[in-house]
Amino acid sequence: MYLKFKQGKQMNGTRKTAQQENMAQKATPTTNTENVEAQLNDADLIAKFQNENSRNFAFNQIIRKYQVRVYQLIRKMVIDHDDTNDLVQETFIKVWNNLEKFRQDAQLYTWIYRIAVNESLAFLNRKRRKFLLPIVDVNKELTAKLTTSGGFTGDEIQMKLQKALLTLPDKQRLVFNMKYFDDLSYEEISEIVGTSVGALKASYHHAVKKIEEYIGKFD
Repeated sequence: MYLKFKQGKQMNGTRKTAQQENMAQKATPTTNTENVEAQLNDADLIAKFQNENSRNFAFNQIIRKYQVRVYQLIRKMVIDHDDTNDLVQETFIKVWNNLEKFRQDAQLYTWIYRIAVNESLAFLNRKRRKFLLPIVDVNKELTAKLTTSGGFTGDEIQMKLQKALLTLPDKQRLVFNMKYFDDLSYEEISEIVGTSVGALKASYHHAVKKIEEYIGKFD
């Protein structure tokens, strides 16, 4: 069963949108040194961000480098495109406000992922508190948006997988998404969510079993 849905790994509905294209275009610096820019690593970008004269350039490069990955991470959690765009903006606002204090004992992308994860989980929690909804009702709403938001265009197996994911607790779904879709290592996920590798392995294992059981009901 697991190998069956493994074939359809790429999640549809996380493609770059027109709005994201516009953001990327705005972030494109008006310079002819793109070959040099492409070689800038995270340490270079952080160093340039520390300098007021190159801060905007560095931040635009960080957006160009990570905005699609951040969008995909958040979209798989909140499903709705407009909600995702709002949370992507909030994520990068926090990156701008806090990058100057960033300690390079962590990787930049895991630090940005951590902000995006916190924004996603906080959004889902706010939704439940605002409407006094239990987790099952919020998940039903998200499941309905899979087909109504226009973002999902996968086949039947992929739809079953996405619906199965929405039966999981948020944090377990998050761990599954980062491991299965994003191919992050347990060590990287641990750095992002602050959970031990052993606990993450157990969480992923339980998620896989629940997904297989859910999909198995339709076979």
